[in-house]
Amino acid sequence: MDEREFDDFYTASFTRVTHQVYAMIGNRDEAQECVQEAFVRAWAHRRQLDRAQHPEAWVRTTAYRLAVSRWRRVSLSRRSPDRAVGLATEAPPPSESHVALVAALRQLPEAQRQALVLHHIADLPVQAVAREVGVPEGTIKARLSRGRAALAALLSDDPHSGLQEGATHA
Repeated sequence: MDEREFDDFYTASFTRVTHQVYAMIGNRDEAQECVQEAFVRAWAHRRQLDRAQHPEAWVRTTAYRLAVSRWRRVSLSRRSPDRAVGLATEAPPPSESHVALVAALRQLPEAQRQALVLHHIADLPVQAVAREVGVPEGTIKARLSRGRAALAALLSDDPHSGLQEGATHA
């Protein structure tokens, strides 16, 4: 992948991948930072990305792993994560429904949240989600089914429809 191809790839993918990682981790700033770092790493590995069938999946997986690593590091050290000083970017605020969806996703187990985001937001087929996560397709189907049911309850306008005991297990 040459410089122009990489620039085109970055331009076409950055916002989409950022939204996907944001939906998975629930923190927009952290998602942007992790996706930026993932693209830096992708640039360093651009020759391997030429051979990869899905370079966007590579970037998304790398960004998600970076986010998990940062979370673990912060949790263990009980310090705030280091933030690079930079110019604030202008982005439209997320819609009310998007905020509600991300808040509901945060309440789900990580495995269900990841399956839902990759399938419904990243628009990957079940087979691709299973391959990216490293579990059987049946497991992804079960996570999707349970996750959709839990989301429906969380996003319902009926205040009495909450998650039932045991409904969130992956």
